[in-house]
Amino acid sequence: MEFGIFNLMGSRDPAKPTAEVFAEVAEQTRLADELGYAIAWFAEHHFSNYCLCASPLMLVAHCASITNKIRLGTAVVVLPLYNPARLVAEIATADSLSNGRLMLGIGAGYQPYEFERFGVDIKANLEMTEEFCEILDRAFSQDFFSYNGKHYQIPRTHVPARPVQKPLPIYVAGHTEAMFRAAARHGYRVLSSGRVGGAALLAEQYQIIKDAYRAEGVPLENAHITVNRFAHITDSKEDGLRFAENARYQSRLASSLRRRQEVMQGTVLVDKPFPDEPPLEQIYNDLLIGDIEMVAEKLVSEIRATHPVHMCFSFKVGAIPHNAAMRSMELMMTEVKPRVERALGSAVREAAE
Repeated sequence: MEFGIFNLMGSRDPAKPTAEVFAEVAEQTRLADELGYAIAWFAEHHFSNYCLCASPLMLVAHCASITNKIRLGTAVVVLPLYNPARLVAEIATADSLSNGRLMLGIGAGYQPYEFERFGVDIKANLEMTEEFCEILDRAFSQDFFSYNGKHYQIPRTHVPARPVQKPLPIYVAGHTEAMFRAAARHGYRVLSSGRVGGAALLAEQYQIIKDAYRAEGVPLENAHITVNRFAHITDSKEDGLRFAENARYQSRLASSLRRRQEVMQGTVLVDKPFPDEPPLEQIYNDLLIGDIEMVAEKLVSEIRATHPVHMCFSFKVGAIPHNAAMRSMELMMTEVKPRVERALGSAVREAAE
């Protein structure tokens, strides 16, 4: 079982300098490398404090220079917002700069607020993403390629920058069968999350992934399922509820942006309850929040529900202090992970007997 970290790089405090946000991400990535985390993931969003990182490939390139072994992932590059001829070269450059440590996460995007400001019709995002995937496949497997689609046209072209990895690991992020089927068709992997839900919601998501791969006639193991989860390790219920509130805050912003109902107060998004929002106590219970034993028990249930190859965790959420996120990172690897491995090892032995 691989563990990783996920960096959204949101800014709940408008007075906090952008440089400080990125410096904390770099420090967390260095620590993750030292602790043995497998992948550090970096998000992409635009034009709001929901996420300050406009280019996860820039974070990959920077963190490659300050780490040794940890792989560095984009979660995700929003394909319809890019020129494909330029992006394929930047992807290859990032993989080369990291000496083959890039894990390329891609997505179709979901925030109309972003698409409007790029002059892109979000209603075409799935079509554009499918064409973009075909371009990625050709660009990295052929010396010369061309493409003539509905949304993109590229004449016979050679991209001289080449990835170190052959093939380059590519993940499709999403929650819908359409995106998972696209992953299956292209030989990509799956990256998903349960948002603020618990193991039951993750089990539903796993079934959607199974159905998508079955529909495409592709073995489920090819999905290499990766799951992103909020996580905070603490002995204090009050502290845990504070983290749950910050996770709810982040989810509220995402929901508002998805539904094109965002509210700005100056330059900062206002968090408004989302449809069918669960009570804060339920969010606390559903997420990986609690002491070492509680988080280990919850995580075992989630792994059994989703059968992932990789779990990545959002430790730095909203206004959670940097040092608290670093502390949870350490406890996850030194205390929680051994307990999870022992529990899952016992389950495997019992099933074999």
